[in-house]
Amino acid sequence: MVWGLFPAFWPLLDPASPLEVLAHRILWTAVLMSGVLTLLHGWGALRALSLRGWLTVAAAAAFITVNWGMFIYGVAIGHVVEIALGYYMSPLVSVLLGVLVLRERLRVVQVVALGIATAAVVVLSIENGAPPWLGLVLAGSFGIYGLLKKTVPLPATASLTAEGLVLGPLALAAVVMFGVTGAGTVVGHGPVHDLLLVLAGPATAVPLLLYGIAARRIPLATLGTLTYITPTLQFLWGVLVNGEDMPLTRWLGFGLVWVALILFTVDLLRHTRPPRGRSGGRAQPVRSMV
Repeated sequence: MVWGLFPAFWPLLDPASPLEVLAHRILWTAVLMSGVLTLLHGWGALRALSLRGWLTVAAAAAFITVNWGMFIYGVAIGHVVEIALGYYMSPLVSVLLGVLVLRERLRVVQVVALGIATAAVVVLSIENGAPPWLGLVLAGSFGIYGLLKKTVPLPATASLTAEGLVLGPLALAAVVMFGVTGAGTVVGHGPVHDLLLVLAGPATAVPLLLYGIAARRIPLATLGTLTYITPTLQFLWGVLVNGEDMPLTRWLGFGLVWVALILFTVDLLRHTRPPRGRSGGRAQPVRSMV
């Protein structure tokens, strides 16, 4: 639900530009996570990370930066519905990446779901006069980010902190540059604005940490189903609050996406069975992608 209400938060940071908001989001997330990792005495995991692990963290950090930046930009230009489309499509993109990169085999229902999702992209492209690039970039960047995160041998808190260490210096340099050139908004817009810029860090880190905690405690099928709350709230915000246009063709495109997700979720529920044993049927914990 926190992620779903993000479109209500980022406009509060006006008149900061999307790039300045992104820089503050990265910087204060890095600061917060460094403090959290210190409290948890988790720096040893980062010291033990190999060069290959750090390169993977850097790649993941680059993709989540693209994802965060495009989200902020999409909210700024009033394309919240297309943002929702991207996050509706993320699970399907993850399945596709599993096939292309991990050589996983698709079940028949998954093939049908991907085919329907492809048809939805075609319909939305016809409606827009161009492919829904914003949604596709959001779905693709988050899918690749999740794929990379699965290969990083770090717990959720340490992993997010590592990304902050990679991106933090660049974000700090950007914030300083905005201030030196006069393009920044830290000075001259009051303490409330400055506080909101700082709160971009907790707003980013808290839901990620909650997701990481939940992923270790509930079954994958439940987790996957709950994540649809996010794009649904974003979609409702775009339509009911922003008043974004929803012609019949766009409804058709979203309808196809929803059908694909229903098929995908039903198939996931069928094939995700809690193993039964001495625990009396309790589900095994699922490793977090975050």
